[in-house]
Amino acid sequence: MTVVPTTSTSARTFVKIIDAAGHPRLNREVALAPHLPAGLTAPLLDSGLHRLGTLDVRYACYTRVPGAAPGMGMPGIDGVTARSLAEEAVHRLGRLHSWIPVGHIDQMLRDPLDHGGFTSQAALFVEVENLAALDRHKTIPRPLIDGLTAIAEHAPQQAQAVVPVHADCHWDNWLVHDRRVTVLLDFEWTRFGEPADDWFFLARFSGPHTQTVLDVISQATMTPLETLRAECEVREATYLASDLCIALKHPDTSSRMAAERLHALEELIIERYWWRHTR
Repeated sequence: MTVVPTTSTSARTFVKIIDAAGHPRLNREVALAPHLPAGLTAPLLDSGLHRLGTLDVRYACYTRVPGAAPGMGMPGIDGVTARSLAEEAVHRLGRLHSWIPVGHIDQMLRDPLDHGGFTSQAALFVEVENLAALDRHKTIPRPLIDGLTAIAEHAPQQAQAVVPVHADCHWDNWLVHDRRVTVLLDFEWTRFGEPADDWFFLARFSGPHTQTVLDVISQATMTPLETLRAECEVREATYLASDLCIALKHPDTSSRMAAERLHALEELIIERYWWRHTR
């Protein structure tokens, strides 16, 4: 028997329940919750471990905040609203990036975390080489592998660990009420990193509004669009290479993920996703 991540809700509370042994990241979120900047996420009411049959499950109970997630790709959201939500999200992420954790929280966020994201040029080269070696049936066209290699050749030598980042802030993890952002949820992947680690998630999963979100980020952070595109591109390349390696190692359980990531890789390399509005 396996307990998968789940949630339950009532009028006033929101509860996350997860397999304590198989998914330890909720421990990180629970430890962080009381220390995050005020108003950034839902208030934590209680947390703990509970024995369920032969398994230990961890739970975290939060105050329920009004709103619903815009969803991956921001379906049904018009351009004006998308820009407004992006401006609010960037502002809130800026508060996270300027937060200075101390003591054991600082140490926890600096501890190594296998997050699948960009860490260094050398590590990305290794990941691409591993992907090519695992692809024994040649399901990934060679031009896509070559494209990943080309991105790695232009990647920074080393990622910096300079600010706290959410590292999973796609639009399924935000709540919006009356066209206003209310909170950011799911801090299980939070760590020290670079602001671009968050800008990637915010822009990539904005569907038709990706260019709008990039513009908002660029203006708010005074980052040139070309720099921002390159930072997002190298991060997507890293995540896709990592996920495709996992899918190739576990083909029986990861076929859907493999198909989705292969499609995204085609967008990244063939369609030049991050640069298509510059042509």
